[in-house]
Amino acid sequence: MRRTGLERGRILFAGLLLAACCAACGARSCFAAGSLLNKEAPEFVRKDLNGATLNLAHYRGKVVLLNFWATWCAPCQVEMPIFSAWQRRYGPQGLQVIGISMNEEAAPVRRLSARLKLNYPLVMGSVQLAERYGGVLGLPLTYLIDRNGRVRARFQGQTDPIAIEKQLRLLLSQP
Repeated sequence: MRRTGLERGRILFAGLLLAACCAACGARSCFAAGSLLNKEAPEFVRKDLNGATLNLAHYRGKVVLLNFWATWCAPCQVEMPIFSAWQRRYGPQGLQVIGISMNEEAAPVRRLSARLKLNYPLVMGSVQLAERYGGVLGLPLTYLIDRNGRVRARFQGQTDPIAIEKQLRLLLSQP
C-alpha cells in the first residue's frame, strides 16, 4: 500500500507527538493505559527476508528482543549493530533478537541489513501487526519478552542501550 505525502506526514506527526509525550513524562520506557506490559506477547507468523517462516511461538523458552524499525529511522540504525552484538554475546544464554521492518518494500531493508551485517532475523511488518502491539506510532519501538512469552518491557524512541541491556540481562538470568 502506497501512502501519499499527506498520510506520511500525519503518521510522522503522530509518532513525534507520542515521542514528545513520552519525553515529557521523563520515561525511557513508556507505557500507555492498556499496554502489553506483563501480558502475553501477541503471536504472529511472518516470512523473513529469506522466505523462511518465523513464528514467535517457536521462541518460547528464549528471551526475545522484538524491535520495530525502518531504514529511514536514524536512531534505529544506531541500535541495530548493538542488537547484533547482543545476539552474539547473549544468544548462547537464550536471547533471540527479531527485527520487524515497517518499510513498505523489502529492497532497502535487505540493503541495510547487508551493510550493517545483521545476524538476526528480519521480517516485514504490517499495519495489522503494529496494531496488535499497541500501534507503532514512533520508531524505534522495542519490546523485551521473557522466556514464558510475556512482555516485560517496552522502549519507545531513542533509548539508552544500557537501560535496555540492564533489563535484558535480568530476564536472561531468570529461568
